[in-house]
Amino acid sequence: MKKNVLILCTGNSCRSIMGEALINAKLSDCVFAQSSGVKASGTVNPRAQALLEKKGYWRDEYHSKVIQTVLDTAFDLIITVCEHAKETCPIFPKAVKTIHLGFDDPSGKAEEEYAKTLNLIEQELLAVVQKELC
Repeated sequence: MKKNVLILCTGNSCRSIMGEALINAKLSDCVFAQSSGVKASGTVNPRAQALLEKKGYWRDEYHSKVIQTVLDTAFDLIITVCEHAKETCPIFPKAVKTIHLGFDDPSGKAEEEYAKTLNLIEQELLAVVQKELC
């Protein structure tokens, strides 16, 4: 049975969506990833989406969602990817373990910053998820 992981951020528009997409693209044999935001923006950052589409990681079901939509999910692991989410992460009734891996938000920066962030998330986040759940 696949393990469930939640990638949690503040706005759920960029970093957490990148993490969700990477995990589902590269570790789908053992993990199902979802993402959410403590204060979800309701929109996916267009540059993040364009990069994920270019790399072939994008799925049409990815969208920015509020934390309430996933609170009842039995996650095996929760990973916060920004300081604000780490500090305000709610207590999940069924959460097993929470890990923090901070990544700088590329929003509003040059296009290459998005690629840098995606590469860092791929190197660091995937290694942790693989070690913890696969």
